[in-house]
Amino acid sequence: MKRALVSVVMVSGLLGIAAESGAQARCTRADLQKAVDSYIVAQTKGQASAMPLATPLVYMEQMRAADIATGILKAPLKIDFHRSLLDTTSCETFTEVIVTDKSHPYVLGVHLTVIGGRISAIDTLVADADDWLFNADSYLKYSAAENWNPVPAGSRSTRAALLAAANAYLDVFNDNSTPVPWGTPCNRLEGGAHTGNGSPTDSCNVGVPSGMHILNRRFIVDEEMNAVDVLDRFISETGAPDSHLFRLENGKIRYVHTITICLEPNCGFPRPARGAQPAAGTQPAQSPGAR
Repeated sequence: MKRALVSVVMVSGLLGIAAESGAQARCTRADLQKAVDSYIVAQTKGQASAMPLATPLVYMEQMRAADIATGILKAPLKIDFHRSLLDTTSCETFTEVIVTDKSHPYVLGVHLTVIGGRISAIDTLVADADDWLFNADSYLKYSAAENWNPVPAGSRSTRAALLAAANAYLDVFNDNSTPVPWGTPCNRLEGGAHTGNGSPTDSCNVGVPSGMHILNRRFIVDEEMNAVDVLDRFISETGAPDSHLFRLENGKIRYVHTITICLEPNCGFPRPARGAQPAAGTQPAQSPGAR
C-alpha cells in the first residue's frame, strides 16, 4: 500500500533548465559517489542520519513532499543491486535500487542533489506491487546482467547528444515522426517486463503510441557512463511519476529502464497479455492522473 504523502509539489521544467545552465558549481565524481555511498548505508540501516544532510532539506517521494521520518528511508532494506549516475555539472545523482525481499520487494529511483558536500534534496520514486508491470526479481535479473561499465573517453557521446537522445525517445510518444537514435541490439526493462532475448537484432523500437505527452522533464547526465536519467510525468503535470534511464553505445540507445508509479489502478493503462511486449507499444485506456 502506498504510504500517505502530503501536498503535491509542482516541479517546473525550469528546474532542469537551471541545472543545465550551470546554476550550481561543478562537483567531482568523488563528491557525488560519497553522497551516494552514504545514501546506500542510510537505506540499508533505515537511518537517514547516516547521510550528510543539509539544512534545510527538501524531501520528496513519488514527486510529492513527504516526511523523511516516516518515509522509505525509515525502513531498513536489504539491497540486492544498485547502479548510479553522477552528474558533475548539476551536482546531482540518480541511483537505481533493487530489493527482492519477499516480505516487501521494491525498485527505487533515488535522486540526490548535493551542495557543498551535503545532500540538500532527496526525491525518491518508490515502486512496488501496485506499480506499472512491477517485478523486482525480473528487474534484478536483467539489470544486473547488463554491461554499464564506464565508456572510454574517445567513445562517449557529448552531454548535448545524451540529452537529445533522451528527449527524442520521450518525444516520439507524442509524435511518431520524431527521429530516435535506436540502437541494435537494444533492450528495454519496464517495471520488470523486458524486450528482447539476447539476440544481436533485439530492438527497443517495438511500436510506440501517439499523443502521449511526457512533461516536467528533469535530467541527470553521466558522460562517463554514457547515460542519462529523466524524471518526468506522464500525460499531465500531475500524472504518473516516472523515470526513464538511458544508456547509449556508439551514439545509439542500447538500454532503457523505466520506473512508473501508478496514481490510479494499473496507471490507467491496459495491462499487456502475459509474454507480450511491454508498454512501449500500448495506448492508455485513460490518461493517468493524480488521485
